[in-house]
This record gives sequence, structure tokens and C-alpha cells, in this order.
Amino acid sequence: MISTLDLLKIAKKVSLNAPINTELKNKALNLMADSLVSHSEEILSANAVDVENAKDKISSVMIDRLKLDTSRIEAMANGIREVAKLSDPVGAILDKTTHKNGIVIEKTSVPFGVVAIIYESRPNVTSDAAALAFKSGNVCVLRSGKDAFFSAKAIVKALKIGLCECGIDENYINLVEDTTRESAHELMTAVGLVDLLIPRGGKGLIKACTENAKVPCIETGTGICHIFVDETADINKALKIVENAKCSRPSVCNAAEVLLVHKNIAESFLPKLFELFNNKVELRADEKALQFINTKKATAEDFDTEFLDYIMAVKVVDSVIEAVNHITAHSTHHSESIITESDESAGYFISRVDSAAVYVNASTRFTDGGEFGLGCEMGISTQKLHARGPMGLCELNTYKYIIKGNGQIR
Repeated sequence: MISTLDLLKIAKKVSLNAPINTELKNKALNLMADSLVSHSEEILSANAVDVENAKDKISSVMIDRLKLDTSRIEAMANGIREVAKLSDPVGAILDKTTHKNGIVIEKTSVPFGVVAIIYESRPNVTSDAAALAFKSGNVCVLRSGKDAFFSAKAIVKALKIGLCECGIDENYINLVEDTTRESAHELMTAVGLVDLLIPRGGKGLIKACTENAKVPCIETGTGICHIFVDETADINKALKIVENAKCSRPSVCNAAEVLLVHKNIAESFLPKLFELFNNKVELRADEKALQFINTKKATAEDFDTEFLDYIMAVKVVDSVIEAVNHITAHSTHHSESIITESDESAGYFISRVDSAAVYVNASTRFTDGGEFGLGCEMGISTQKLHARGPMGLCELNTYKYIIKGNGQIR
């Protein structure tokens, strides 16, 4: 087993290679996608081992998050193909100025270098991260959680085959073989070897990275996403949106966890929602909401919990102002939505909610790189510097100034 430090040294050396042109990168990406599909059997066999090992250790929805099938592998491959279709950010001139003395100053997009990604139990992150890092000119070092390690290893093997078919160094994509906390700590502290660290996972992982990292780190992921049903909301529309945001895939970070309902619509809306969920979703309601539905009483902690399960906290509020104040106090700045027919309420919500994605009359489940036209995503940044929201190719580049002169001196 190669050590994490040695792997990083290899990755750093590869990152200093001459840039790969766009045409060759796109060819390699398509071959990587084809290789994923052609090696589906091996990937599914490895995934079956991960799923078996995880039984009785994680919830059923988290098992679903871990599990692969042929359609999910095809979706992963299609994500890579979509990345191949996107414009190459490397070398793009972001701004250009001509000085009064004639020198030309170009602000030019460039890769970070070595991008390390620490993630947990979603195998598709392996292919998404690898594709985005490669197209954006970076070398990636992937560190999967132990729950998904065998799946990640099989996926990386298939991706490397695609690179090699193009004559490209397979070490543009690397997988850390040590899944202990020590390897994560090594990535966090690899000053001079890791140019950017992206943790993608639960609250504990994000906190560990932001508190301990000595390399540049982007905070991502944790999603206590809110939906506010305003007093003017179309009830049928609201029911459809809330059901989708909670139930379509509860184990992901853009699933809704907290429902806020205006007091003037609560009596007509909440019983219908309770009936719609039909015991599929456990509602945890505050005192006011309990007047309208017979369910479990919410605790204060429920409004600060990313359930990642068929559970939703419910609170009745007096106004859009109270709804926004609650979100301000409890949000992780991921995604929030208002369901309303009032332009005034929508405008207040949009201007006052400080999250990466703010919706009007739509499900929070759209906060996703693929849905936003990024091909796939590296993660959802919940911070403001330098990236925010779904991270695609452009967010995996920084910039430098290139100045062209003809003998000018100062």
C-alpha cells in the first residue's frame, strides 16, 4: 500500500507537467466514461462488498446512497460526458487592461494544482470529482470513506484505464488507500503538496477539516434546508414541492429538513401534508403545529439537525419575517425555498435569506451541479470565498495576472 505522503508527492510532480490541451482532455473524458460502463460488472461486485459490510451499521436511506446499479453507473458516465462538452476554463482571459504605457495586463484562469477531496459514502463522488478536476487542469487526490472504499477503488481503476488509452499519466487521478483518520489528517496538513482541500460529507467531517486544515479548504455540504409555505401559497403546488424536497432522495444535502408554515394557512395545509406523507415521513412538530396534526413533538435540537432520512421538523410562524429570522438562526446557508403567490413576500425572502441557493416556488432538490448546467459537481460550497453553491469547472480554477510588455520600466 502506497503511503498518503508518497501519493501526494507523485500527484504534485504530475501537476507540474505541461498542460493537456482541451481536445485531448475531452477525448480522455469520453474514454473514461466508456470505461466506467464497460467495467460495470467489476464496479458492481466491489459495491456489493461495500453494501454487505455496511448492513446493520447505517440506515436504509444511507444504504441506498451507497448502492450502485447499472443505471447509476450509466448516470455517472453521462456526467463525465457532460463535463467533456463544457468549455475549458484553463487559460480563459477573465479581464484585460492596457496600461497607459502600453503593457497589457491579462487576468487569466489557471488550475489550483493538486486538489484533495475527502468524502464519505457516495461512490458517484469519485467519478464526478475526478472528471471535474481533470477537465479543470488539476490533479486529484481522492480519499473515500471506508464504507465506499471498494467501490471507489474499482471506479478509479476504470477511470485510469480511460486515461491510459489516451497516453495520459494515470496519476492525474489518485485514490488514498488508507481510510483511517490519519490519512485525512495528512491531507489537511500537507502544506506545499495540497493546493486545495474539499471535504464533502457530514457535519463532523466538515468541522474536522475547517478546524484542522493547514491547507486552503472550502466548506461544503451540510444542508439544513428550509421550505417556507407562505399564507398566499397555492396548497397543491406547496404539497408537490414539499413532497419532492423531502422524499425524492432524503439522504442528500439538498433535501429539505425543516418546514415553516404561515399560521394563516397551517390549518388547511398541514393535515393534507400529513395525509400525503401517510406515515412515510415522520413529522416533528412544534406546539402550534401540533394543533393541526397528531404527530411527534419537536425538540429544539430537531431544528438544527440534518436528518438525511424520512424525518422533517415543522414549525408554524406568524409571518415571512419570522420565517426568515428562523432561517437566519438555524440555516447552514445551503438552500432555502419560499412557496408563495405574493411578489412582496418572495422579494423579502430573496433579499434577506443569506444562503447559496434561494428558491421561489421550487424544490430545493435542484441545488446540484448537473441541474445547474455544470455537468456534475465537486460539492456544494456553503461559504462565500472563493466559491459558493454547486462547484463546477470554473470554481476549480484560480487566476494569475499575465503582463505583456515591450521593454517598459517603472
